[in-house]
Amino acid sequence: MKTVRPGVMLDCSRGAVYAVPAVKKFIDVLAKMGYGSLQLYTEEVYTVEGEPYFGYMRGRYSPEELKELDAYAAGQGIELIPCIQTLAHLGGLTRWPQAYGDITDTADILLAGEERTYALIDKMFASCAANFKSRRINIGMDEAHFVGLGKYLDKHGYENRFEILAKHLTRVAEIAKKYGFRPMMWSDMFFRLANHGNYYVEEGKDVPIEEVAKLVPENVDLIYWDYYSRDGAHYDRMIRAHKKFKNGLVFAGGAWCWTGFAPCNGFSIEANRAAVASCIEHGVDNIFITVWKDDGSESSLFSVLPALFAAAEFCRGNFDDALIHARFKEVCGMEWDEFLRIGLPNLSAGKNEITNPCKYMLYSDPFYGIFDYTVFEGGRLMYAQAKAALEESAGNAEYGYIFRTLADLCGVMELKYDLGVRTRALYREKNMDGLCLLLNDYRECERRLNAFYESFRAQWMREAKGFGFERHDIRIGGLMQRLKNCSRLLEDYLRGEIDCIEELEQDIIADGEKGKTICFNNWLRTATICNS
Repeated sequence: MKTVRPGVMLDCSRGAVYAVPAVKKFIDVLAKMGYGSLQLYTEEVYTVEGEPYFGYMRGRYSPEELKELDAYAAGQGIELIPCIQTLAHLGGLTRWPQAYGDITDTADILLAGEERTYALIDKMFASCAANFKSRRINIGMDEAHFVGLGKYLDKHGYENRFEILAKHLTRVAEIAKKYGFRPMMWSDMFFRLANHGNYYVEEGKDVPIEEVAKLVPENVDLIYWDYYSRDGAHYDRMIRAHKKFKNGLVFAGGAWCWTGFAPCNGFSIEANRAAVASCIEHGVDNIFITVWKDDGSESSLFSVLPALFAAAEFCRGNFDDALIHARFKEVCGMEWDEFLRIGLPNLSAGKNEITNPCKYMLYSDPFYGIFDYTVFEGGRLMYAQAKAALEESAGNAEYGYIFRTLADLCGVMELKYDLGVRTRALYREKNMDGLCLLLNDYRECERRLNAFYESFRAQWMREAKGFGFERHDIRIGGLMQRLKNCSRLLEDYLRGEIDCIEELEQDIIADGEKGKTICFNNWLRTATICNS
């Protein structure tokens, strides 16, 4: 069986910009696992000459830092590859209208067809060319759903988005060639434009991709990204569809750590097992695993080591779980099953599902309770057990700090998980004695939340630059103040100073199956409904 030396993509743009020492340590681990490349996903957190707002107050990497990482990676046999954005996902730029308003199409999308846009992109490539030895580059261009529908529409009228995207890509590819780069880009926009907005091809359905395929320059490789399926036939269909393009094909799997504080290693392993097997069968030998950090970079940089290790072994043709588990300890210094405890806060042990109750139930308001329908009996006990299990590993010299953080989180969740359910039930029963006792849980929850904050802060400062942590000061600090105010309202009610608590008078609308844990990864929409 042919083996593949895969790569990894690390998201350094969704909150955490990982510090140089932490990235070096990550490179060391990847080298031991057998990885051959690392893409640094940097939307605008790198330095571009003459663009002071580019990465402003975001912890952008300096040229010296990137050159240092590039040289260090090369010494470990790792190719450091720039991974940028040249169309969408540039909200860090478009938030500064005084600097980039004239080249913003809409939301986080650059204005295609504008000469100043291409002058800026030229500067991006110049920066990458100066700071990376590799001449492979990921130019992004994914999820630009509203391209051509903002300022472009105002200036040019409605145009076929195929054509807008193709013309823009041609210009970007020309700039890449100027600097000696061979670009790769995410393929989803081409499929969405040809498949009624859908990326993935349904069974028995043929997507007319041939006309779209003609629009992609030959020097651009396409990245088929897929993190969601455990079905080998699904990957087979998508690879066959991608092979209708004349371009080189790259596959990107996922190591799920972008839905909160704890990863979903079990699901990642199952999905990548199916994906890599399909890639090997179809001769796709360019594979990398994405480590995204959506909505705040809450999980540790090293939380997905089991998923990354398993994917590397799959690429070598090793699908034997016993061999994988044994070698993991040799490389990472911890038993496989012990490290997998890192996913316990998601309450999905043994199920290998994508769930994140340790985030949405942490931030769910105890009086609004919009996710209380997901709470199941026994959840609090599971969090108590998870806390004890995680604490057993908190003394590990290498990774114990991660387990400490998650143990403290589980300590909070032991009380917070069903706090809203218990509050509403006692209030509706007019159980004043019960509410009086419940106030103790509110106060203890505040104390435990402070302990979690301290361990989470220590984890962040160990792995990342300080930029971005203010988001968590605001989130955790806001939760702390909300718990205080809920306690205060309950006390006012118990003293008879108010006749009712209006929020608790409202019935909960269940948006799904009662008692079924879900995945919801949006802090703002979790913490408050009043965000319009």
